[in-house]
Amino acid sequence: MKHTLLAVALLSIAAVLHAEPSSAKKELINKVLQLQQPMVETTVRQLATQPLMQLMQPVGPAIQFRVPPEKREALGKDIQVDMKKYVDDVTPLLTDRANKLAPTEIGNLLDAKFTEDELRQLIVALESPLLRKYYQMLPEMQKTLVDKVVADTKSQIEPKLKALGQSVEKRVNAAAPPPATAPAPTSKPASK
Repeated sequence: MKHTLLAVALLSIAAVLHAEPSSAKKELINKVLQLQQPMVETTVRQLATQPLMQLMQPVGPAIQFRVPPEKREALGKDIQVDMKKYVDDVTPLLTDRANKLAPTEIGNLLDAKFTEDELRQLIVALESPLLRKYYQMLPEMQKTLVDKVVADTKSQIEPKLKALGQSVEKRVNAAAPPPATAPAPTSKPASK
């Protein structure tokens, strides 16, 4: 009897913990998700561009050391076109997946961590014109800061990057086996 009561109690607790939110809470969660759509879009952009940054890290020094100066700008533009094509190709896939997952993944977190009253307060904050304006400016603020930091440190960073590239190249060349030499051509004996 005690085991049965314990089992019923545990099942009741589990049911309460995994209960569906009320329809009012679902509506509030959906409203928060709608207001957070720009955050989802920012996340998608980061997912699309982050691998490019990792991929491009060794490319800059490679271009610097292996490509003649007169060809660097054209090559850079060609690479930018390829990167834009990649982002244009993967962004719809990532956006579709993020939009499908957000209601369950983020929605479940909102349901678990916020009360209906807290969700209402959150909605008021997210609907604030001032906060909306601030969020819209975040990408511009980030770009402005990054551009300025790069411009201000470029003359200091490039020599260090060049020195690092040369050091790495020397180490790689020292560790790599020497290129195979072609056998010396055999000369035919002169005909008599």
